[in-house]
Amino acid sequence: MTNELLMILIAVMAGAAAGVLVAISLIKKAIYKRNATLITDAEEKGEMIKKDKILQAKEKFLQLKAEHEKQINEKNNKILQAENRIKQKETALNQKLEEQGKKQKEVQTIKDSLTTQVEIVTKKQSELEKAHQQAIDQLEAISGLSASEAKQQIVESLKEEARNEAMNHVREIIEEAKLSANTEAKKIVIETIQRTAAEHAIENTVTVFNIENDEIKGRIIGREGRNIRTLEALTGVEIIIDDSPDAIILSGFDPVRREVARQALHRLVTDGRIHPARIEEVVGKVKKQIEQEIIETGKRTCIDLGIHNMHPELIRMIGKMKYRSSYGQNLLQHSKEVANLCATMAAELGLNSKIAKRAGLLHDIGKVPDNEPDLPHAILGMKLAEKFKEKPEICNAIGAHHDEVEMESLFAPIVQVCDAISGARPGARREVVEAYIQRLNNLEEMALAIPGVVKTYAIQAGRELRVIVAADKVSDVEANQLSFDLSRKIQDEMTYPGQIKITVIRETRAISYAK
Repeated sequence: MTNELLMILIAVMAGAAAGVLVAISLIKKAIYKRNATLITDAEEKGEMIKKDKILQAKEKFLQLKAEHEKQINEKNNKILQAENRIKQKETALNQKLEEQGKKQKEVQTIKDSLTTQVEIVTKKQSELEKAHQQAIDQLEAISGLSASEAKQQIVESLKEEARNEAMNHVREIIEEAKLSANTEAKKIVIETIQRTAAEHAIENTVTVFNIENDEIKGRIIGREGRNIRTLEALTGVEIIIDDSPDAIILSGFDPVRREVARQALHRLVTDGRIHPARIEEVVGKVKKQIEQEIIETGKRTCIDLGIHNMHPELIRMIGKMKYRSSYGQNLLQHSKEVANLCATMAAELGLNSKIAKRAGLLHDIGKVPDNEPDLPHAILGMKLAEKFKEKPEICNAIGAHHDEVEMESLFAPIVQVCDAISGARPGARREVVEAYIQRLNNLEEMALAIPGVVKTYAIQAGRELRVIVAADKVSDVEANQLSFDLSRKIQDEMTYPGQIKITVIRETRAISYAK
C-alpha cells in the first residue's frame, strides 16, 4: 500500500512537472510571438519616422537653399547697383576732369594774354614816367621853382581853401541839424508807433459767470447761505446772485481773485458736488493751477517776443503782469507794447533791438513782486534785474525810466519814451480806475497790518471790508473791539465816498483723524 501511494505521488509530481514544462513552453511561444509583433511594429514606425524626417530635411534644405539663393540674388543686385553707381560717378568724374582740363587751358590762355598785356603796360608806364620827368624839368626851368617847392605852395593853398570850405560846410550842417532834429525825432517816434500794433484793454472789477439755468443759483447759495459764504471767504470776491437771468456776477478789484472764483465756480457747477469742504478743496486746486498758468504765460510771452535765457523768477513775474493793471491798462499788454516799441525805435537808431526789447518788457517788473517794500517800482525793478543777473544797461534802463536814477546808456531814454507813448495812447489808461484800485489796496493793507489778522478782502466796490482773524489769537470780545478800532482808523486816515462796513470773521475748526 505504501508503495502504491509513493508511485501515485511520483506520477502526480511527474505529471505536474510535465504540465509546468508545457505551460512554460506555451508562454515562451506567446512572448516570442508578441515580441516579434512589437519589433515589427517598431520597425514599421521607425521606417515611417525615418521617411518623415528625410522629407522634412529635404523641405528644410530646399527652403534654406531658396533663402540662400534669394540672399545671393539680393547681394548680386546690390553689387550691380553699386557698380552702376560707381560707373556713373566715374563717368561724371571723367566729365569734370575733361571740363577742368578745358578750363585750365582757357586759364593758361588768359594768363598768357595777361602777361603780354602787363609787359605792354609796363613798357608804356616807363615811357610815361620818362615823359612826365621831362615835363617836370621843363616846368622847373620855366618857373624857376623846384618840383618840391611848387608842390608845397600848392598844398598850402589847397589846405587853406579846404579849411574854409569845411568850416562853411560844418556851419551849414549844424544849422540844418538844429532845424531838422525835432522833425526827425518826431518822424522816428511816429514810424515806431505805426509799425507797432498793440491791443488795448481796460480792466474792470466785475466778471460775469454764465450758468445754464437758475436752479444752480440755489445750489451755489447752499443751506442758509453756507456755500456762498465759504466761497466768498476763501476767494475774497463778492458773489452777487440776483434776478439776472442765467448769470452770476463776481465782484472784486483783484483780477487773480476773480479768476480763482470763476474757475472754482465752473468746476463746482460741472462736478455737481457743492458743499464747504468741496469748495475749500477746489479753491486750493484752482489757486495752484493759476500759479502754473502764470508761469506758462510768462514763458509764452518771452517766446512770442523772442527773448531767451530769462531767469525763471523773472518769467513768473512777467506772467503775474497779466493780472495787474496800471491806470486801468493791463500791465502785461503794456509791457509787451513797450518792448515792441523799444525794439523798433532801437532799430531805427542803429542800436541793439534785442537789449531794448528786453529792457522794455522788464521796465515795470517792480510792480509785481511777492513782497512789496516801500520803494519806487522803477528802483525795485532795477534791483530785481540786478539780482537775477541782467545786463547793466537793462538794469539802468529799468531804474531810469521815471528819472529815479541817472541814465547811463541810450536804452534808458528809449524805454522812457516808449513807456510814455504806450500810456498816452487814446483809451489806454484811466486814472480813476487806478486811484480806485489803490484805495482798495490801502484798505486791505491797513487791516492786514493788525496783529491776529490772517486775510483781508475788500468787496462790494470797497463798501465792505471782510477781515478773517486767527481763532487762536483773537477772541470773540477782541474781534468786536478789532472791528470798532479798524472802523475808527479807516475813518481817520482814509478818504472814501459813502460808508464802509467792516466784518470780522472768527472761525474755529475742530479736526480729528480716524485711523
